[in-house]
Amino acid sequence: MYRSFWYLPLILILFFGATSSGFEPEVPEGFPPVVYPEDNTFTADRYELGRRLFYDPILSADSSISCASCHLPELAFSDQVALSPGIYGRPGVRNAPSLANVAYHPYFLREGSVPTLEQQVLVPIQEENEMAHNIVAIASAMERDSSYVAMSISAYNRPPDAFVITHALATFERTLLSGNSRYDQLMRQEEGAAFGQLERQGMELFFSDRTNCSVCHGGFNFTDYRFANNGLDTSYADIGRMRFTGKQEDLSLFKVPSLRNIALTAPYMHDGSIATLEEVVHHYNTGGKAHPHRDPLIRPLHLSSEEEQAIVAFLKTLSDPDFVSSAKATVWRKN
Repeated sequence: MYRSFWYLPLILILFFGATSSGFEPEVPEGFPPVVYPEDNTFTADRYELGRRLFYDPILSADSSISCASCHLPELAFSDQVALSPGIYGRPGVRNAPSLANVAYHPYFLREGSVPTLEQQVLVPIQEENEMAHNIVAIASAMERDSSYVAMSISAYNRPPDAFVITHALATFERTLLSGNSRYDQLMRQEEGAAFGQLERQGMELFFSDRTNCSVCHGGFNFTDYRFANNGLDTSYADIGRMRFTGKQEDLSLFKVPSLRNIALTAPYMHDGSIATLEEVVHHYNTGGKAHPHRDPLIRPLHLSSEEEQAIVAFLKTLSDPDFVSSAKATVWRKN
């Protein structure tokens, strides 16, 4: 049982900015404001409760895994295995994505079937191959812990229940904002910010009409959030967006992921089938495989080996060490 937490002043410096109402998440320069639901506006108490729940295995049926078991802070809240195992070692079905900047996602899961973070929280909790638990049972367990009861009342003026659990976790996840990579520093023209020749070459290629990388991976979060097939294979075990819509034209389409912190989130693709960033770039250079729904933008790029290396070098500049350091400082500790 988690009875107390390790709370560092560093968290307030890196995650929050002072305002007239206390502390609120600090939005990276150049990012739009985070929009909070009317019934789940940000407060420090809601953040603290969500943070505690995120690291507590109380959310899983056998109390063996937490959200952080598959979304590791040091990996920008992703995992280092292709498919994260659930309780009792049950096999995972999809690669765990990074949670950085999920506050800006218009929908969730690889098929985009869930419209809010509050609703998304229920998916891993109830999924048989993940936590396989019942949120009513989780609330009952929290009610037996006086500290959880006190935190719930302080945050939402009600004892632990499904509303409290989903909304607190969503509040915490909306604070996971990453926007201080070397690329960001260069774009802000900060003193000392500079790219090497290979990194600059890679950036030019990334944003060029020759590769069209930025068509799908554009904007401040390096994704357009649309659904596409990238020619990973000629047929897929996972039916992708069709799982949600039931439409044949959505077969094996998946939400375009953000590339922020991409160097930290290997292995890649919805199934974790590509081990390295170098292999990912080479996949796109070859044009992928001839799936009937392969996006027209996926085509042979005829890049040289050096040009592939240049794009990899640029992608590595999207890592945000400040985000990773501050994320690790949020971990709850046992007595």
